[in-house]
Amino acid sequence: MIEAANRHDLDAMVAYFAPDYRSELPFSPERNFTGQAGVRKNWSFFFSTMPDFRVDILSEAVEGETVWAELHYNGTESDGKKHVTRGVSISGIRGKQITWGKLYIVSVMEP
Repeated sequence: MIEAANRHDLDAMVAYFAPDYRSELPFSPERNFTGQAGVRKNWSFFFSTMPDFRVDILSEAVEGETVWAELHYNGTESDGKKHVTRGVSISGIRGKQITWGKLYIVSVMEP
């Protein structure tokens, strides 16, 4: 999924998420969503507003069907501002698809 995201291959990336995927952002619960349409909407925004958008996994751990990952998202917005998001995601995996995710992330705009 990360490789597809870094290629900005939206269709390939969305395919990694289950149709009934549930996304929770405990720091911003108003941004919670379900389904692949929500994944497509969120990621298409990043790809369209930051042509150099990239995701890096700084560390990760797997326990059964749960993956913990420390993430670093970054890119340059059209106005030249650097966008940086860092945090931890906890995801549930069933087969080869992500079925749920909790993202504990914070965005920072750098000068």
